[in-house]
Amino acid sequence: MGENIDDTAAYLRPTDTIDSENASIVRTATGLTQGCSTDAEKARKLFYFVRDDIPYSVYMISMFKEDFVASTVLERGKGYCVQKAVLLAALGRAAGIPSRLSFAAIRNHRTPSRFVEKFGTNLFLRHGYNQLLLEGNWVSVAATFDRVLCETNGLPVVEFDGVNDAILPSVDLKGNAYVEYVEKFGTEADLPLDWIVSAISKVWGKDKRPWLSRDH
Repeated sequence: MGENIDDTAAYLRPTDTIDSENASIVRTATGLTQGCSTDAEKARKLFYFVRDDIPYSVYMISMFKEDFVASTVLERGKGYCVQKAVLLAALGRAAGIPSRLSFAAIRNHRTPSRFVEKFGTNLFLRHGYNQLLLEGNWVSVAATFDRVLCETNGLPVVEFDGVNDAILPSVDLKGNAYVEYVEKFGTEADLPLDWIVSAISKVWGKDKRPWLSRDH
C-alpha cells in the first residue's frame, strides 16, 4: 500500500480482545508457522487457517465483548468477519507480525435472499478485516469467507500470496456484482466495540449473543 509506517509497537501488544499472549493463541501461531523463514510465509499460513479452519457464521454476531476475544473465537471454531479479524490479528501478533484491524461498510450483492428478507438489507455497516505489516508495507487481507462456503455458493475464494492485498472481490465467478466497498473507516490497534455495536445493534438488537447451536 506504500503508506507511512506508524509506531508498530501498538500492533504487537496484546489487548483484552486481541489476546496474543494467550497460551492457545501462542500454541496455534507457533504450530502453524513452524518452519517458515519469512513473515510473508507466516502470514499466509495464518491467513488460510483463519479463512478455512474457522468457518464464517453470521449467526455468531454479538453485542458483547467476551464473544470477540480471540482465544474464545479459536475455541468456538467459527465466527463472523470481525471475530475472524480479531483472531487473525492475535495470531499475527503472536507470530511477531504487526497486525491491526481495518473496517469498512460493504454491500454484499450475493447476500442470501432469506437474510435480506429478515433484516431488510444487504449492507453490512461494520465489516472487519486485517492489515499485516509485511516487508515494510501494510497489506490488507480478508480471511472472511471459508472455501467450503464459497464453493457451495459459487463464490470466488480470496487467495493470499503474502505480498499483495487480498480483499473481498467486486465480482463473482460469473462477473456479476459481488462485494462493494461503500466506505472505508480506517484502522485500529484494538477492537472498537462500542462503535461497532452502535451500528449493528440497529439490525440485530442490543442483546444479541452468538447462536452457538446453529450449524452455520
